[in-house]
Amino acid sequence: MVSASFSQPVASAAGIIVLLDEPDDALKRYALVKLNAVVDDFWPEISDAIEKIEQLHEREDFADRELAALVASKVFYHLGAYGDSLQYALSAGKQFDVSLHSEYVQTIIGNAIDQYTEERVKQYNGALAEVDPSLEDIANRMFERCFESKEHEQAAGIALEARRMDILERAVRESGSVPDMLAYVFKAVLTIVFSRKFCHEVLRLLASIYSSLESTDHFAICQCYIVLNEPVEVASTLKQLVQQSQTSLALQLAFDLYEHATQPFLALVRSELSVAPAASADPSADAAEAESEPAKTLETINKVLSGEITLRLYVEFLSRNNHADMLILKNTQEAVQRNSVCHSATVIANSLMYAGTTSDVFLRENREWLQRAINWAKFSAVASFGVIHKGHTADAMTILSPYLPKEGTAGSAYEKGGSLYALGLICANHGAGVTDYLLQQLRSTNVEVEQHGGALGLGLAAMASNNNAAYDTLKGVLFSDSAVAGEAAGIAMGLVMLGSANEEAINDMTLYASETEHEKIIRGLSLGIAFTMYGRLEQADALIEQLLRDKDPIVRTSACHTIAMAYIGTNENRMLSKLLHVAVSDVNDDVRRAAVTALAFLLFRTPEQVPSVVSLLSESFNPHVRYGSCMALGIACAGTGLKEAIALIEPMCSDSEPFVRQGAYVALAMIMIQQPNSHPKSQSIRKLFAKSVSDKHEDVLAKFGAIYAQGIIEAGGRNVTIQLSRDHGHVDMPTAVGLLVFTQFWFWFPLGHFLSMALRPTAVICLNADLKMPKIEIKSNVAPSTYAYPPAMEPPKEKSKEKVATAVLSISAKAKKAKKEAAAAAAAAEGAPAPMDTSDDKASTEEPKEGGSAKEEEAKEEETKEPEADFEMLANPARVVIPQLEVISFPAECRYAPVRPGPLVGGIVVLKDSTPGEEEELIELAQAADQAGDAAEDTKDEPEPPAAFVFNPDEEEEEESTA
Repeated sequence: MVSASFSQPVASAAGIIVLLDEPDDALKRYALVKLNAVVDDFWPEISDAIEKIEQLHEREDFADRELAALVASKVFYHLGAYGDSLQYALSAGKQFDVSLHSEYVQTIIGNAIDQYTEERVKQYNGALAEVDPSLEDIANRMFERCFESKEHEQAAGIALEARRMDILERAVRESGSVPDMLAYVFKAVLTIVFSRKFCHEVLRLLASIYSSLESTDHFAICQCYIVLNEPVEVASTLKQLVQQSQTSLALQLAFDLYEHATQPFLALVRSELSVAPAASADPSADAAEAESEPAKTLETINKVLSGEITLRLYVEFLSRNNHADMLILKNTQEAVQRNSVCHSATVIANSLMYAGTTSDVFLRENREWLQRAINWAKFSAVASFGVIHKGHTADAMTILSPYLPKEGTAGSAYEKGGSLYALGLICANHGAGVTDYLLQQLRSTNVEVEQHGGALGLGLAAMASNNNAAYDTLKGVLFSDSAVAGEAAGIAMGLVMLGSANEEAINDMTLYASETEHEKIIRGLSLGIAFTMYGRLEQADALIEQLLRDKDPIVRTSACHTIAMAYIGTNENRMLSKLLHVAVSDVNDDVRRAAVTALAFLLFRTPEQVPSVVSLLSESFNPHVRYGSCMALGIACAGTGLKEAIALIEPMCSDSEPFVRQGAYVALAMIMIQQPNSHPKSQSIRKLFAKSVSDKHEDVLAKFGAIYAQGIIEAGGRNVTIQLSRDHGHVDMPTAVGLLVFTQFWFWFPLGHFLSMALRPTAVICLNADLKMPKIEIKSNVAPSTYAYPPAMEPPKEKSKEKVATAVLSISAKAKKAKKEAAAAAAAAEGAPAPMDTSDDKASTEEPKEGGSAKEEEAKEEETKEPEADFEMLANPARVVIPQLEVISFPAECRYAPVRPGPLVGGIVVLKDSTPGEEEELIELAQAADQAGDAAEDTKDEPEPPAAFVFNPDEEEEEESTA
């Protein structure tokens, strides 16, 4: 028998290769064994004999043909022919050991899994009858290796890619922690691109596994049902919890549903909860059932799902914690007195700064200044009330009553249109109560300004409702072919059909876009088409290709918007490639800018990767591409304070193009929103905005962006942030819509108000089982300064007048000196003491000593200042920024604890009481309605605006130059 080992190290494979020519198969087997051992070192020599090895593999009577295939696979791997290497590895059968961790094995397995998943996807879609059995074998062995080594997440990931539901279920059930594994898979389904059909299959599997657990996670189950669009199952879960007397859990679930679900979904859940049981023979029994505790609880849940309680609590929180700095607005107002563009920007900045706080003090204190707004500026100013009173739906009509259209009364069409737009902004995404009113107003007017505001308001109020009456009314406005009204109607049609992929709506909009000659209408429809395909993934592919091939650049812009909405938050490589290709190759600047901006909507889940993606684009010779990169960074990195993103944007703040500087200012504000004073760029960026606003030589476009930025960075009284992704990984639909429409302020500045939809309060509002607010404190386990509000701007200090030393002539000094000497000599002759020197010559030397002592006192105060505590107690309701949630805890001695298990996620938190028998100390809520009523009364006495005048920019420039 031939020995299986050498006594000395091998210096060459030539001696082994010669054995392949021997007639004895045993010697050939021996040669293959030895070649397999040394192939990594001597593959150049062995490659010359590759044909002999291949012939051995092809011989069916050769017992070790699989070993020959393995050696051939390794040789081809080293030659870089990975396709041939994979084919021979598949033919090697059991000889190819997937348990090894060599570079060769890992590479071949990676290629094999890629090919396997590709064939499995084709089979799943019906494009392939059967997968290669050898690929299936390697994949199955790979899965077994994962299970043996407890790598269940890897097995689940491959199973998802390969559409292997059996492996996925096994990976979840056999993992050490089933709830954690379920959460991992749920997040993967939301963030990785799969077909909608497969996503729904996976979510149904997850829901069934969640239901089978000993401690059922109702929150996760309902999140699955939201994506599956199964409101009946959600209603059933809520009823089950109520029947089991888990009232607090059901209420917390209802609050979560309101935060994440759409209007139609919530309406269906509410209708299911309101279904009365079958009537019994005894009427008194029915009455008792209606008055029972479960029935009352369901009624309360219905109220929560309507949004009434959530909105009221958020308005209360924003009003209580309003830290907006009015001095910023006053300084801006003084700096831009004569410029109409900056006047409008200041009004919008004010609305953002006080968004949701119901505080319109600045506007009421500056009525005379506000009355300078005419025509569309007046439209925007009235609409800004909708941003300030965002969410105050209960009294929306009362707040806007001075401006809303009334029968038999004449008034400014711009006021009426702006008020209808404001009503939509107040009730955005929860406007069931005002939809009929807006429909009536839109049908009863032919004034295009009123139609413009009414269409935007209706689209916002009926967002994602699929309301056919609203859609038909808006289509009628569109077909009137008015450029102003048609643009708003196009946007609103998409808002009403948001995410529906309604073929009729798509056909209506694409057909009219190809027929009309009005660019404004096409631009509105470009957004409407994109909104209709929101979140539809591969269903939008055909439409995207059709739009990209269109000759009209505005329609090609719609393709970019559609990619952004259909594949939002997916990081889909195929769509990223399309956008990057358009960004560098399209002949139209607007299309290129839109393509770069759209990158943010795909990449926002990984904001740290965005700077590297757009770094080259930010240095483009095309200023529109540079502007787009600013907006992409601002949207994707909003609220993160990401230093890499700021480093890319800062050079563009001194760009030669004013509109690039505008985009840079706005993007910086979005990134820095709610960043604490401890952030190294917090103060310098605010000073940059103030400097641009006050600089008389700064271009009006850049100044417009700086004013806008001041409103964004101080938004919501410094109590809101911008975040596209919600707690469970869901994309926040109103935020996505708001940000996309906001980017269109480039064309039409009133659309900037849509940014208010993206402003999310950062609050922890604790409620008991009765939905009352108990007086408690929660603990923030970091120093108070870590997440404190940035300091308010200090007014300029009046400079104290310094004493000026009196000038003394040299002749006067000599005379005084001679007089003193004479007096001293006379006193010495008489034997009296010398007179005391009472002159104030040294007074000037005393004053610096006083200044020095003041500095010394300040230094002493710094030394004696007490060290800062390492924690802070926050009163309910508390401002808690998103990074701070990780360090929030409930004190051990607190009688309350969150009913939801796991880490705190913010928002409305329902508590369970450990001592329910004891008396509770509750917080009285302020009557926001009364405050709004007072504000409305104040506006009733507002004088009529002056007569309209024709604006002449040349005259304004002359005035500025003379000033």
